[in-house]
Amino acid sequence: MCGRYLFAEPNIERFGLGQLEFEFGPRYNISPSQAVPVVIHQDGCNRLLMLRWGLIPYWAKDMSIGNKLINARAETLEEKPSFRNSLAQKRCLVLADGFYEWKSEGRVKKPYRITLQDGGTFAFAGLWDSWMSPIGQRINSCTIITTTPNKLIESIHNRMPVILPQDMESVWLDQNVTWSSEVHSLLTPFPAERMVAYEVSKLVNSSRNDFPECIAPVNSLF
Repeated sequence: MCGRYLFAEPNIERFGLGQLEFEFGPRYNISPSQAVPVVIHQDGCNRLLMLRWGLIPYWAKDMSIGNKLINARAETLEEKPSFRNSLAQKRCLVLADGFYEWKSEGRVKKPYRITLQDGGTFAFAGLWDSWMSPIGQRINSCTIITTTPNKLIESIHNRMPVILPQDMESVWLDQNVTWSSEVHSLLTPFPAERMVAYEVSKLVNSSRNDFPECIAPVNSLF
């Protein structure tokens, strides 16, 4: 799964956005239920929104279902009622420049930061939906799609988030592109040779910690 990620050096220029409606700074430990930067394609252009992490399907009776839907398995997207509608109509880019996974060593779980080799911004394949609460409050939310791990990640964890190739992000966003073999082919492990991973402090275990020390290599802390 992907339960924590980061956007430490926000770079959104390449997503073809217009004037931003809000500003956001570096995030070092993004956690479920928080508002996260997401790009959708709407009315012919890309828009940046802040969506709640943890998908609440439009038909949900209450928002608590979102706590269980922070991730969506690529292998079963078409089968799950929670994701089927969004897969066809509401695909999105969840912006990041790294994520965390925990490696089990006996009874100890060690956190690792995983990034692209160049440290740049990338996009997770995501789905979003809009839910209206019983009191009339609209909540837009999202989930991150996961897949089987590549050679780098499999030594740490048995799942990894889907990172989209930059030249295919527009295809993922395009509402005119239906669920097809072309779209399905995007939901594969990102090449291991283009990624790096290193152990970080257990500071990231707490969602209250959201500062640069979270990404420092563990050996540099001593």
